[in-house]
Amino acid sequence: MNSAFLIGTLLTAIVGLPLFVYHYGGQINWWLHGSMFVGMFIASGLSITLGYHRLFSHLSFKAGWPVRFLTLVFGATAMENSALEWCSDHRRHHKHTDDDEDPYNIQRGFFHAHMGWIMQRPIGGEVPLTNVNDLKTDPLVRFQHKWWVAIGLIVGFGFPALIGFLVEGSIGALAGLLIGGVTRLVAVHHMTFFINSLCHTLGNQPYSARCSARDSWLMALFTFGEGYHNFHHEFQHDYRNGVKPWQFDPTKWTIRALEKIGLASDLRRVPDETIAMAEIREKQRNLDARLENHQETICEKAQKLFAEAQEELHTAHEAWEQAKQDHMKALRQKLEATREQLAELQHKVEQSVEDLRQAINDWHDAHQGLVHKLA
Repeated sequence: MNSAFLIGTLLTAIVGLPLFVYHYGGQINWWLHGSMFVGMFIASGLSITLGYHRLFSHLSFKAGWPVRFLTLVFGATAMENSALEWCSDHRRHHKHTDDDEDPYNIQRGFFHAHMGWIMQRPIGGEVPLTNVNDLKTDPLVRFQHKWWVAIGLIVGFGFPALIGFLVEGSIGALAGLLIGGVTRLVAVHHMTFFINSLCHTLGNQPYSARCSARDSWLMALFTFGEGYHNFHHEFQHDYRNGVKPWQFDPTKWTIRALEKIGLASDLRRVPDETIAMAEIREKQRNLDARLENHQETICEKAQKLFAEAQEELHTAHEAWEQAKQDHMKALRQKLEATREQLAELQHKVEQSVEDLRQAINDWHDAHQGLVHKLA
């Protein structure tokens, strides 16, 4: 059943739609149906990335009921299961990445990770929901879990067909069904599937090589920012995937906009210093591999400067961690700490951040010098 649905919709989009356009293209209102395709693609796709993924799976922010309601409705139009089942699979993917219990394990092949795992799962096959008990407390999530198929069919296929019918009659209804319904669905499907397959195959790993997840700026363009997958696997609870200011992440921008108008709150962010340290560890690992066979070719002065920068960074990082711990401990026991003591600890945190940032810059300068010597 799953295979028939995935293959049937794909063939309808790449064969059925061109045949329909060949016969009836002159009667189609392309502005209407093009707008409907784009609108439904954005609504459906963002509901997966912003709703199913970052809001429900990772709890990376909190959202008011209008956001939860709309993402559950339009998330159903992606026909990728209910939010509960989708999140259960995705949480297991993060917990068991590249292992046998990973639902879309890339180690079993590109096609398996892309869509084979869905085709091999029997319709009605039980998805364990023991890891989403927190989501079950939301009545909107429970309602969508029960009715997601009906919602997906009515809103995802019936609505575009109805709009087409009201404007153009029966030809418009079929055009709406094919363009805004089926073709849009196929585009959203493979947008999601490529994150599980391509973003575990091609790209770079600037934050960690502990698993197969990779960053792909190209995939980010087609997936509302989800292509920065190496960052996401290292810092899965951050509401951002494209963490750099220049990285394309419409989902992140939408969440920020929702925060501005009061529909989202408690956006979870990993400190910049923690992210920088992850990048440094990965660069250090790569540098160590290169130095293994070139140690004797690097001048002693460059090696000494780099070693000093490493020591400075290590000391600053430890001081930062300790200052944070002391401050948090004092906040938890604020009845025992005076206002002056809290202010002093806060100042220590701020100073440790400045010292760490300087140490990070010094490390990068020393690293660049050493890499230049290796070039």
